[in-house]
Amino acid sequence: MSVRSLARLAGLLVLILAGPARAEIIIGVAGPMSGQFAAFGEQMRIGAEEAAADINASGGINGETIVLRIEDDKCTDEQALAVANQFVGMGAGFVVGHVCFNASIAGSKVYADRQIIQISPATTNNAYTDERPGPGIFRIARRDDGQGKAAGDFLAREFADKRIAIIHDGSVYGRGLADATRAAMKAAGKTEELYESYEPGRNDYSVLVSRLNQEGVEVVFIGGYHAEAAVIRRQMSERGLEDAVVMGGDALMAAEFGLIAGDAAEGTLIVLPADPIRNAAAVPVVAQLQQAGKSAEGYTLHTYAALETIAQAAKKAGSTEFEAIVEAMNEMEFDTVVGPFTFDGKGDATRDGYAVYRWTDGRAVPE
Repeated sequence: MSVRSLARLAGLLVLILAGPARAEIIIGVAGPMSGQFAAFGEQMRIGAEEAAADINASGGINGETIVLRIEDDKCTDEQALAVANQFVGMGAGFVVGHVCFNASIAGSKVYADRQIIQISPATTNNAYTDERPGPGIFRIARRDDGQGKAAGDFLAREFADKRIAIIHDGSVYGRGLADATRAAMKAAGKTEELYESYEPGRNDYSVLVSRLNQEGVEVVFIGGYHAEAAVIRRQMSERGLEDAVVMGGDALMAAEFGLIAGDAAEGTLIVLPADPIRNAAAVPVVAQLQQAGKSAEGYTLHTYAALETIAQAAKKAGSTEFEAIVEAMNEMEFDTVVGPFTFDGKGDATRDGYAVYRWTDGRAVPE
């Protein structure tokens, strides 16, 4: 029996001997649990369930048991609003979510109004915290401007003599990342040969690929999500651009990217936060997940860290009341599976920056 199992058993015996059950703390978890971004929602679910189990096994939050309420926001404004109001009705004091920028923004207005702490493990768009509607809105994910600068600097440095195209899917995330990359690349002295948008949700990008071919493009930066990027990468390989380098942002880091792109995925460059799996605090959590046949990829550890943040803030505050938690969040340093950090005045986690990884044998390895 594992150490965690023994801890859970000991906790159960304490409850039985003590009589009445502990009070509960409801934490909402909101993300895309269905649809084309369901892989990200699944990463959040795995991270949240693992963290809740570990925290509860160690005594919960100030002696109270975490109860998760996991809801599907479908990455839409409307569903995110519905989910946010459901959490209000459930009595949730905390929400870990969302992934998509528009869903996070829509939900944040409800959470701010009802004094619910929101921590996003995944939303990278700058406006999420630049324009946050209240002091209880935070994020552990890094910002797009940092991601774009890392990508642009890398492209200008490593491919100074190559013909570069920047393409995006028109989404807030995709275009925002593409524009930030373009600006950073230009500031570093490199100008793209082609800047183009594409329509998301299609399974044929042959017209776009033909345009890339005609322009003699040697490097393509994709501001968009993994499914479309995988199709573009595969069709590039099929249509004479197999030697071109493809680069994208954190949204490409999903197992489905490799499944869709097939062998063409090999060598794809992905701009990611420094890999939290290498943190000493993450090692036992990753081992537990692997033992259970689960992956620690993508937003799994960031979601785990969001629950750790809630537990640590509540311990410092000695309370789960909104004002006390906000004060603790603004004052303390957190020690989590993704490393130590504080929150700045906007609610952004002050963490190490981005790095470039290469897709190799179904996973991202440091470049």
